Amino acid sequence: PRRSRRRKSVAIAYDAGQGNGAEQGTTEPQRPRWEPRDWRLQLERIREMRRNRDAPVDEMGVEKCYDSSAPPQVMRYQVLLSLMLSSQTKDQVTSAAMLRLRQHGLTVDSILQMDDATLGQIIYPVGFWRNKVKYIKQTTAILKQKYGGDIPRTVEELVQLPGVGPKMAHLAMNIAWDSVSGIAVDTHVHRITNRLKWLKKETRYPEETRVALEDWLPRDLWREINWLLVGFGQQTCLPVNPRCNECLNQDICPAAKTR
Repeated sequence: PRRSRRRKSVAIAYDAGQGNGAEQGTTEPQRPRWEPRDWRLQLERIREMRRNRDAPVDEMGVEKCYDSSAPPQVMRYQVLLSLMLSSQTKDQVTSAAMLRLRQHGLTVDSILQMDDATLGQIIYPVGFWRNKVKYIKQTTAILKQKYGGDIPRTVEELVQLPGVGPKMAHLAMNIAWDSVSGIAVDTHVHRITNRLKWLKKETRYPEETRVALEDWLPRDLWREINWLLVGFGQQTCLPVNPRCNECLNQDICPAAKTR
């Protein structure tokens, strides 16, 4: 009988191995998993530095932007919109824009009824606000037509929406659907994990970083790692002139030794 070659298995970042030895019909022996040097101690020290939870992401991040008393479907829509607004934008600016939107009644129907000029005035000055007006209107129309006004509940469907990237999709799954689908990697997570050498080799893009991290970081830490490193990046491990002298990891951070 002919064997179909059309079916392809989907590679998942946290799956172990690539199938060597599977033809034996027995469970493949677990190979030693690569992990970075000192990462557990580094993580524990970052938790200590983040103990007060007083970074902008803690006070004005996406998890603080939606109306937690709204119906679940409205809440999920507000989570997605806050994520779309947050791209290339400081948490303080996103939070203020979301507050103004909520004062106008932030629902799928209210956004569809709002003209582009008004929406632009409300969300300004978020980064790339003109593009975001277009993406928000397009995405909201899709949600109304295809999902009954709710948001998709898979990463694959979320990233098909205009203006929604992988980081937003994983955060939406986490916050809106309480589901850990992957590590949300933004510029802070990308920068810090490269500085700490938490990756086998240096990565250039956040999506590369996500795949590399998910290959070794225990899955029970995936939910925590975004907010932990984002706040650390906002307060201590800054993009320019990181405050290495204030960092508890200064003695075991590969980047600190070169400064």
